[in-house]
Amino acid sequence: MKEISAERLEIQQKIKEKIRTENSIVKQKPLAFVETYGCALNENDSEKLCGMLEDMGYGFCDRADAADLVIFNTCAVRENAELKVLGNLGKLKPVKKERPDLLIGVCGCMMQQAHIKEQIQKKYKHIDMVFGTHALYKFPEILDSARMGQKVFSTEDSEGEIAEGLSVKRESFPLAKVSVMFGCNNFCSYCIVPYVRGRERSRSPENILAEVSALAKEGFKEVMLLGQNVNSYGNDLAGDGTSFAQLLKDVAKIDGIERIRFMTSHPKDISDELIDAIASEPKVCKQLHLPVQSGSDKVLHDMNRKYTRSEYLSKVEAVRKKVPDIVLSTDIIVGFPTETNEDFEDTISLLREVRFDTVYSFIYSPRVGTPAAKMPMALDEKEIHQNFEKMLSVQNEISREKNEAYPGSIQKVLVEGLSKTNPEFVTGRTDGGKIVNMKGNEELTGEIVEARITDCKTWSLTGEIIQR
Repeated sequence: MKEISAERLEIQQKIKEKIRTENSIVKQKPLAFVETYGCALNENDSEKLCGMLEDMGYGFCDRADAADLVIFNTCAVRENAELKVLGNLGKLKPVKKERPDLLIGVCGCMMQQAHIKEQIQKKYKHIDMVFGTHALYKFPEILDSARMGQKVFSTEDSEGEIAEGLSVKRESFPLAKVSVMFGCNNFCSYCIVPYVRGRERSRSPENILAEVSALAKEGFKEVMLLGQNVNSYGNDLAGDGTSFAQLLKDVAKIDGIERIRFMTSHPKDISDELIDAIASEPKVCKQLHLPVQSGSDKVLHDMNRKYTRSEYLSKVEAVRKKVPDIVLSTDIIVGFPTETNEDFEDTISLLREVRFDTVYSFIYSPRVGTPAAKMPMALDEKEIHQNFEKMLSVQNEISREKNEAYPGSIQKVLVEGLSKTNPEFVTGRTDGGKIVNMKGNEELTGEIVEARITDCKTWSLTGEIIQR
């Protein structure tokens, strides 16, 4: 692990101060609009962008057409996200024509793909800034150049460096996302992540613990430790010896932090040590997201997942043996190129055997540059969509049945804030990550309450607070 030098970061700090001074002179504070696509790691990157923008004197608004600066932080995992980004960029063309001073930037995983970068340069000439995941720390420098009328394209590959000390603007109290590593070494045949995020790079445990300690002092109660494959944390830290399981235990020692979650875990790397940490450490939530992707050994092999169905089931059995009340979720891809209807039925049978609480399901989306994109399709689009609907129906029934076990139980719930659909209710999560809606007010935000569960739905629970 190599950190970006203090000298390089100092350059960015001086540029931030310069822009802040310029913005302080204008009568009205300039407004920024930042929209995020994709995973929790992208959300964490956007929090850093917003932190730097705040340092530079920007305010924020919730509409692109009302902003002085628009940033789209993009995802490259699925085609729909890419098309949505390109569509929104196109909508800003007449806005830019009407307001030439509007600055538009697009960053993130999409911009690490050569064909997307070329498309932006040719067809979206109203865009001022394009920068990839590895240039995030240089955002002040990129923005300064754009403010002076220069077009900026910064999508260089990573040299394995990690930028520490970036400002972060979090709007997720009492929850905080903390990236512990970046990149991925697995090269699943369908996945673009190793190509756009680079190889695995772990942050030092000292820097992670310092960030979490600061969050605890700010009043945050829960942290989610993030990585493309958190189980691999520490493998690249020569001589340090800190495994992910040990990191969990160290984070748990920090006063003020009451709950610790993490994602995502690769099944091949789930260790007995990690399972023991989940079982023995009270602050580590009894929730595990363990993407299986398919129940067919043939498809798993073609996906380059590096485990078999039986090996996955053995991992689940080992977890449930030591953590009987574990709440399990997974990812499923329907319509992988080599998946036949028989392979799909293997996935259905796995869902029924494991009985996940939640499944995040996706129809396969070919990604340029990945091996799977060159594979011929076994099923047509109609068959794939029929299978997808069947999978949803099967899992919805299982999820509902799992939730039906909760009414009458007492659950500890961390209140996250007012319900988005009923201002008389607050919403929070159990230790296992189940959403609970309860009558209450905003003053409860950040408190862990005891709630009696009174009703359930497929995706949420209803409760009444019995003790604060």
